[in-house]
Amino acid sequence: MNDRREDAAAELARLRAAIEEHDYRYHVLDAPTISDAEYDALFDRLVALEETHPDLVTADSPTQRVGARPSRRFDEVRHAVPMLSLGKCTTTEELDDFDATVRRLLGSDDAVAYTCEPKIDGVAVRLVYEDGELVLGATRGDGETGEDITANVRTLRAIPLRLRGEGWPARLDVRGEIYMTRSDFEHYNVEAERAGEKPLVNPRNGAAGSLRQLDPAITAKRPLSIFCYGLGERIEGIDGQHAGLEALQAWGLRVNPATERVRGIEAVQRYVERTLAARSDLDYDIDGVVVKVDDLDDQELLGVRTRTPRWAIAFKPPAEEALTRVRAVDFQVGRTGAVTPVARLDPVFVGGVTVSNATLHNLDEIERLGLRVGDAVWIRRAGDVIPQVVRVDEDQRPDDTEPVRVPERCPVCDTPLERPEGEVVVRCPAKRTCPAQLVNGLIHFASRGAMDIDGLGEKVATQLVDGGHVEDYADLYALDVDTVAGLERMAEKSARNLVDAIEASKHRPLARVIFALGIREVGEATAAGLARHYRALAALMDADEDSLQEVADVGPVVAREIAEYFAQEENRGLVERLLAAGVDPEPPPEVDLDALPLAGQTWVLTGTLEALPRKEAKARLEALGAKVAGSVSKKTDQLVAGPGAGQKLEDAKKHDVPVLDEEAFLARLEELER
Repeated sequence: MNDRREDAAAELARLRAAIEEHDYRYHVLDAPTISDAEYDALFDRLVALEETHPDLVTADSPTQRVGARPSRRFDEVRHAVPMLSLGKCTTTEELDDFDATVRRLLGSDDAVAYTCEPKIDGVAVRLVYEDGELVLGATRGDGETGEDITANVRTLRAIPLRLRGEGWPARLDVRGEIYMTRSDFEHYNVEAERAGEKPLVNPRNGAAGSLRQLDPAITAKRPLSIFCYGLGERIEGIDGQHAGLEALQAWGLRVNPATERVRGIEAVQRYVERTLAARSDLDYDIDGVVVKVDDLDDQELLGVRTRTPRWAIAFKPPAEEALTRVRAVDFQVGRTGAVTPVARLDPVFVGGVTVSNATLHNLDEIERLGLRVGDAVWIRRAGDVIPQVVRVDEDQRPDDTEPVRVPERCPVCDTPLERPEGEVVVRCPAKRTCPAQLVNGLIHFASRGAMDIDGLGEKVATQLVDGGHVEDYADLYALDVDTVAGLERMAEKSARNLVDAIEASKHRPLARVIFALGIREVGEATAAGLARHYRALAALMDADEDSLQEVADVGPVVAREIAEYFAQEENRGLVERLLAAGVDPEPPPEVDLDALPLAGQTWVLTGTLEALPRKEAKARLEALGAKVAGSVSKKTDQLVAGPGAGQKLEDAKKHDVPVLDEEAFLARLEELER
């Protein structure tokens, strides 16, 4: 019996070592030596053997990457060495100034050695190994305090559970960037859509959202990777930034092969130009180049400012623009009937993606641009921003351009269009009979901030409307599994999940139900205010314009929209049908507004929030008592600045307004909401 156990232990050790070696070759070296089928066979054998001998399972076994139960929340982690933000520059002159400042502070005229690397558009994390074993994974948070995401980090096969080689210290503190490649992102979304699941918005958002999953099993399904970019704590015998990266690579950690050590600012400039010119060829998104003084003693001598090191800087180029041609202008109908022009373009790569469509906002924008079909146009895309037509290049206008033909009738239902007085948008008035309005309304109704019906996306909503299964929101609650399973690409399990999600949505908070109705001018924050004030749909439906204006932030325009919405019998009938179908909104708890943690504070949001939709961020702040304003003044208490922040960030500096980046903002929200 003992011999059999010893044989099993020996085979388990061999299998674990083999799988770890293949993980390293595949995820770190990008040089696999066996096929996926051969790897799966090894892994399956390991699983079977461990099931037979559960007492021989070890914590660092490849099978234990997903072993933690779903968490209720993430615990705080205090960083031993702060995870600093980087100062930024956008011009070569500013890079020269950075180098001049470094040499002045070091008291040297000699060319400085720098380590340069692509700035990965991902999520900064900290990894800690003790005696060679991974014991901690944490987010950056506010730089001083992050969140413990160890269970999620363990699921990444690009991160070793045990270090390789030899010579590593008893405690190793590593900094890295977790990201998702473009190809993995696209493959994941294809599979998600086939399964009737929500696709990810973009690789950066996908990485951030994956790491914040409370269930590690969900994270394990996401194709995440990592590039390690530095040490949190110095290691005896390692004197340079680049030498530290070489050590990390020797110990099995993944380092970007595009990282280089160069000498002198001219070499830095060449690296920056070469890297940015080649970024369209990369399989991962970058938003610039990071330049660091290589010598670690010099780094310590240069020190840090309040939140940024003097020895490093991020070169971030201005938003990309690209020249392409307009092949057509189509008109799309939204959930409120607004008809929006969209330019169909010759595909062009800009801002990290291939773009073939760009918004034109409204008819006035077409007139302002002087746009004609066939025009050469410059488009811009920065971060998550929808591609926009910036300007027409009239010098390259061909002779055969044509004026944009504005439709007089709805392009979907053929109803004559209307342009309400004082508005720049054209609308289709056929609210109940226009399929486009119903499809987009269903998508809004099912969205996360509204009824949160997982699995009800555009394709499913379109099929439900086209098939005559749904004529208004209340019809959703009459759907059965057989009906949903009959839709294209909808298996029985997905159908069951969708029907269950619809059933679960019957008991959403009142604020979400109000928001889900899609009343014009009523966003999540206004819906929350209405819910607190009226506490029931019946009371809200009977409110007049004067009483509506007693609600905070509800002015005459919003009050009129709400009153007019409920004055229409079809809308009142919809609400009654929802209630009859079992929708039972939960009234908000009684709250002393003055006792809320952010009561009396004014916050401003700017730039692109990638892990949290802007509307949700605003709603959560207002739920904590804050007023969310649209501009910065000396009375502003806090600015939240995401990528692409512009004038508001400058105004915050002028008025000495504290600034939080998105990670610090999320950490602050988590703290306040506990």
